[in-house]
Amino acid sequence: MAVVNALGRRKSAVARVYVTEGSGKITINKKDLTEYFPSSILQFVVKQPLALLDASEKYDIKANLFGGGFTGQSQALRLAIARALVKINAEDKKALRAEGFMTRDSREVERKKPGRPKARRRFQFSKR
Repeated sequence: MAVVNALGRRKSAVARVYVTEGSGKITINKKDLTEYFPSSILQFVVKQPLALLDASEKYDIKANLFGGGFTGQSQALRLAIARALVKINAEDKKALRAEGFMTRDSREVERKKPGRPKARRRFQFSKR
């Protein structure tokens, strides 16, 4: 098997993933998974598609992550890994789709509007 690459996005985070056959090592921006995401919840999120297919020990994953915060980055990486696993074996798509790992979460931050403090918030109004 050659290198399989895929892309995942969430909010403003972008994850580029390169999957090769190996022992289950996940490297993000030249750091280990546990070093890049110290939080065990975020590590769990990243490993979800691999755990679902019992493939955590089959593949080595190299990822380039940029933009967004750590939650968005971890979810972008989850989507990229799921997409790469489908490229490797198309039969896995149904199981991954059922768990919601194949769906791009399209919610983005709404822009701030002029004359308002935030996107929808109005300045305080007092009828005095």
